[in-house]
Amino acid sequence: MRANEVLSKIPVVSMGATSAAPQQGLYWKNRLARFGFVAMIILVPLLGIFRIDVSSGFVILGYQVWFSDFFLVFGFWLSAACLLVMMYSMLGTVFCGWACPQNTFSNWANSVTEKHLGKRAVVDWNNEFSARIASAKNRWGNWIMLSIKLLLASMLLALIPMLYFNTPGAVWSFITFQQDDRLAGSLHWIYTVFVFVALVNLAVIRHYMCRYMCIYRMWQYLFKTQDTLHVEYDESRADECAKCNYCVTSCMVDIDPRQTKTYDSCTNCGECISTCNTLHQKKGGVGLLSFKFGKRKSAVASDAVKLTSGKRRAILLTPVFVFAVGLFVWGVLSYQPYQLTVYRAELMHGQQVSDYRVNIANKIYAHKALTIKVEGLPASMYSLDTTEVAFDTAGRKDVNLKLKDGLPAGLTTFIVRVTAEDGWTAHYRVQHLVDRGA
Repeated sequence: MRANEVLSKIPVVSMGATSAAPQQGLYWKNRLARFGFVAMIILVPLLGIFRIDVSSGFVILGYQVWFSDFFLVFGFWLSAACLLVMMYSMLGTVFCGWACPQNTFSNWANSVTEKHLGKRAVVDWNNEFSARIASAKNRWGNWIMLSIKLLLASMLLALIPMLYFNTPGAVWSFITFQQDDRLAGSLHWIYTVFVFVALVNLAVIRHYMCRYMCIYRMWQYLFKTQDTLHVEYDESRADECAKCNYCVTSCMVDIDPRQTKTYDSCTNCGECISTCNTLHQKKGGVGLLSFKFGKRKSAVASDAVKLTSGKRRAILLTPVFVFAVGLFVWGVLSYQPYQLTVYRAELMHGQQVSDYRVNIANKIYAHKALTIKVEGLPASMYSLDTTEVAFDTAGRKDVNLKLKDGLPAGLTTFIVRVTAEDGWTAHYRVQHLVDRGA
C-alpha cells in the first residue's frame, strides 16, 4: 500500500492522443467560436450584407455606400474603432485565440499533418521540438493525401476574397467556368496567386505568422491595460506540476502558460487552461491555470507604471464613441439612394454651350425607374433624349439635354428635376449663359 501511495503522488504526463484530452471546459466553445467566425466571413458576402465594389465603394444590404457618404462611412469606422480598442483593452489578444482564421486553419493543418505523418511531424523552423516524421507513416500515400488536402483547402480559402469583390453569381460562374461579363479577364491569374499564397501558408508558415509576422497582434499590444484579460497561474500549488509540462505542449504559440508576461505571444485561447483542468479532473481537482482580469501577480514594475486602467480608457473613449454613433445615425437618416448631376457636354473651344448631360446614379441593386423634368424653360426651347430612365440594377446613365436657338442673351436659370418611383426627388440648378442671341 505504501508503494502505491508513493506512486500515486508522482505527476503523470499523458503522451497519448491529444485530440481527446482537451474536450473539456473551453475546448468546444473555442472551436465553435473559431469556425463560427469563419462561417460568418463566408456568409457576409453571400447574404449580401457587405461587399466591396471597386467602382463605387461599399455595398451594404444591396445599397451602395460611397466615400462621399462621409457621415455614414466615418461614423461607422470610428465607432467600430472605439469598440475594437475597448476589446483590446479588456480582452487583450482574444481575437487571435478565438476568431483569427490564421490560427484556425493553422491548427487544422497541424492536425492533418499529425494524422498523416505522425505527432512529431510539425513545422519546426527553430528546431525546438526535435521534429521528425514517424517511420511507419513516411510513405508516398500519406504524403500525397496530405498534399491533396492542403491544396483543396487552399483552393477553397482563395475563393473567400473573391466573394468580397464579386457577386455570388459571378463567383459561381468562375467556379463552373461559365462566360460572365462581370468577371475580369485576369481573374484566373489572381485566383492562382491566392491559391499559391494560401498553400505556402498552410504548408510551411502556420503559427509562425502569429509569432513573428502578424502586425495585427502587435497593434493590439498598444491598447493593453492593467485590467486586460490574461492567464493566471496558481503559484501556491506549484508543487503539483513540478515535473509536468502538459500545458506547454498544448500551447499553439509554444510559450509556457505558467510564465505569461504583459507582452508575449499568448492569444488567450484557453487551450492550456482546458488541458490543465482535464488532467486534474481525473483526480477530482481543478487546474492551476485560469483566466483573470486585473493586475498580474508577476507583473514587472515598469509595466504597471506604463499601463493605464481599463476604466480610465473607457471613460476617455465613451464621448468619442457617442460622437461616432451620432455621425453614423445621421449618415443613415440623410443617405441618398440616388444622385443627380448636370454638366456641360464636350465642345470645341470658343463654341456656345448648348448641350448638357443629365447624369443619374442609382445606388440600389434593384430595378428602379426615374422621371426627368426641366423647369424654367419653355418646352419649345429644349429637348431631352428621354424623360424616363430605368435601371435594372445599380449604375449610372446619361441623358442628353439640348437647348435650342432662341434664348435671350444673358443669364438664363433653369432647373432639372428628377423624381423616383419610390418618392425620392432632387433638383439641379443650371445657369446658362447666352452671350450671342441665337
